[in-house]
Amino acid sequence: MSHAPAKPLPEGVQRVAQVLRDKGHPHAPKMLDDAARTAQQAADALGISLGQIAKSIIFKRKPDAAAVLVITSGDRRVDEKKVQALVCADGQKLGRADAEFVKASTGFSIGGVSPVGHVLPPVTLIDRDLLRFEEIWAAAGHPHGVFKLHPENLVQLTGAPIADVTEQGGT
Repeated sequence: MSHAPAKPLPEGVQRVAQVLRDKGHPHAPKMLDDAARTAQQAADALGISLGQIAKSIIFKRKPDAAAVLVITSGDRRVDEKKVQALVCADGQKLGRADAEFVKASTGFSIGGVSPVGHVLPPVTLIDRDLLRFEEIWAAAGHPHGVFKLHPENLVQLTGAPIADVTEQGGT
């Protein structure tokens, strides 16, 4: 029985893997058999709770068009007003980012946005609700790519602050 040669990792996953290696992170990206474009799909594929998925949500800060990355627990919804208060000066607004903006500013497609390895450094916030878990998983630059980490690793890997960024009452 012959085995097909291993396929090279997608470019985005390679970029994330390099950042993880450079920062001494102990867990390399893992490729799932099925796409995990949503937090629920990722949780199901990994056999973990929805909250253990560190989902990366990108907003667009106006008027400077800066990407704002909010890394939040999969079972929470981001409160855009809280994020705006933390990352925008008086009078500035935060808006939704479309797929083209996400790809151009991060280098990743929606459904595979990693907390690390962005082509342009985003303004980043980490959801304090992720600290409920000992182990979490994040996208690794591709809808099939994920990597394991502890919530505290997000601070080490991104240099971002932990903040209250979710709606009250969770999902």
